Amino acid sequence: MNTAIRHVWIAIVCLFVLVFGALSYIQFFAVKDLNANPLNTRQLYKNFDLARGALLVDGTPIAESVASDDQFDYQRVYHDPKLYSHLTGFYSLTYGANQLEGVMDDELTGQSDSQFYSRMINLLTGQSDEGASVELTIDPNLQKTAYNLIPDGQQGTIIVSAPKTGNILAMVSKPSYDTNLLAVHSGKIASANMAQILKTPGLSPNINPAIGRLISPGSTFKILDLVAGLESGKYDLDSVYDNPTSITLPGTSTKVSNFGQGICANEPRAKLEFIVAQSCNTPFVAMSEAVGQDALRDVTERFGFGQQLQIPQRVTPSKFPTDLTPDQLGLSSIGQFDVKATPLQMNMVAMGIANDGVVMKPNLIKRVTAPDLSVLEEPKPEEFSTATSKKVANQVTELMRAPLKGGTAYTADIPGLDIAAKTGTAQLGDGTDRVNSWITGFAPADDPEVAVTIVIEKTDYETGHNLTSPNLKKMLEAVFNK
Repeated sequence: MNTAIRHVWIAIVCLFVLVFGALSYIQFFAVKDLNANPLNTRQLYKNFDLARGALLVDGTPIAESVASDDQFDYQRVYHDPKLYSHLTGFYSLTYGANQLEGVMDDELTGQSDSQFYSRMINLLTGQSDEGASVELTIDPNLQKTAYNLIPDGQQGTIIVSAPKTGNILAMVSKPSYDTNLLAVHSGKIASANMAQILKTPGLSPNINPAIGRLISPGSTFKILDLVAGLESGKYDLDSVYDNPTSITLPGTSTKVSNFGQGICANEPRAKLEFIVAQSCNTPFVAMSEAVGQDALRDVTERFGFGQQLQIPQRVTPSKFPTDLTPDQLGLSSIGQFDVKATPLQMNMVAMGIANDGVVMKPNLIKRVTAPDLSVLEEPKPEEFSTATSKKVANQVTELMRAPLKGGTAYTADIPGLDIAAKTGTAQLGDGTDRVNSWITGFAPADDPEVAVTIVIEKTDYETGHNLTSPNLKKMLEAVFNK
């Protein structure tokens, strides 16, 4: 073979290797990115002809694909859609996918890494890919109970979690919507339905309020103050502290008063137990000044503020402001000013105190199952952070028992059940009397099985009060069959 022919032969072999390599890369490695590209309308339409996996709760589908008699082979159908809409999200030809339908799309369409070998076999045999089923950690009875506790017309969220594992047992928000309205194959009808959905005040189909809406946590934030104060060594459970009716914020003429200036006024000097039971504001303003903003911020970050988190949906990071002036720190200590938290964040605070200071990573996924019923993924409990010591967590638990015994959460008390909780009322600062009304806590306090967080947004004080502590009681009665 002369030199010229040999060069041509080598060039041809190299070209074949390059082409084969490029095709292999596209087929096996780049396919996920190409399929996920929003400009890839061919893949989008193809996906509606695939047997998409189901979303399951307690083994029962809450979202599944059924045979369709229109231009596509399958129609996505949601069962009890308003009960689960903020969890499932929607799978829409017009609007794409969000929430679990979006973040678990690879698993539901058979494109996840754990389904790689199945895809190779299907490619060789000419069979179509099938999606895996995704089972949630949700308890359907608790989910339904939580949903029914928020009256229609109210804006609110209830979360129930297991402090020792981080598993989410219930997560509901109102207002809700029917996800089937956006799953229709007609773009015209889907658009009209979306326009109607968006007319509901406080509702955005693209936001799960439990993990995506930041609001002022009010006095539930005092749990974090207590951690910082006890860690500093400047506070303990036996000493008494000044509890004035009002306190002037440093460098201003602005006064912070104890709420309603009622029972707190009975003890101008008091132990932390009384201060927490009645949610007196002024001692916490003084506490924040004593420990300093850096120490307080450090505590918030250990419990999850400012941290990135996926459950697997992305959680909007909660915020504790930086570079606070002394007066701003005082307001921040009572969960006002620019302190903002998601309901899940305040549930994580309760979980961390309940679990001896260790915050477990919140999780919604129980398992991912292949079409042949083999388990592809089964998340194990994962530690998110060690937020404080067991000693401090136990001290805070003791203090959180106080609101149930004649304090601000007395209507949540259940005879025979040891409960720890903290209430909160956050002014909206919009010139109205509307508030965000909170309660977050756990039970049994000495060996917690569940942490519960309830928030009713943009409501009047009386309504909020009636829908938080009493509903914590009802939620715990459902958990423990009381």
